[in-house]
Amino acid sequence: MKKFFTSMVVALMLMAVPAQAQVKFGITGGLNMTNISVKDTEGSLNSRTGFFIGPTAKFTLPLVGLGIDASALYDQREGKSDGETFKSSSIQIPINLRYGIGLGSVAEIFAFAGPQFGFKLSGDKKYADDAAEWTLKSSNLSANIGIGATVMSKLQAKLNYNVALGKTGEYKDLTGVTNAVGSAKFNAWQVSLTYFF
Repeated sequence: MKKFFTSMVVALMLMAVPAQAQVKFGITGGLNMTNISVKDTEGSLNSRTGFFIGPTAKFTLPLVGLGIDASALYDQREGKSDGETFKSSSIQIPINLRYGIGLGSVAEIFAFAGPQFGFKLSGDKKYADDAAEWTLKSSNLSANIGIGATVMSKLQAKLNYNVALGKTGEYKDLTGVTNAVGSAKFNAWQVSLTYFF
């Protein structure tokens, strides 16, 4: 009987936690400044500003200040090298653990970190003179770390750094002089705004 009573108390406590949890949905949009680095070759890209947009969800446990953000973002990044413009597009799915402190529903500041899963939509490019080409991996893994603030539980601003965990793609010199192949990494500073419904 004691085991049954203990099991019932634990089950009721587990049911009470989700009842206190808050789930909010919104839309996120922002800009990224991508730093594209290439190893083992002289090929490189000068960064340009790109953008991202998509739906987001915030799951918060208000008693402990912990929560999870998750989004499905259409992400476009750009670079330029030797007069050629390089564009890549992908679906990025960041899942961040966050910890916030604040003044109830008036304002909150928070820090967050977590993995981001990327899936290529486009981005492979061969230069017009067939001197070089870029090939991106079909999927990649990166990590986010950043800070943010929420005002009136509706508007959220975030600043974060997204760092590639492994190779994002390859740059190949096709001139026949060196036939160099370099591994590329796309890291980015990102600023975003989210409106929760």
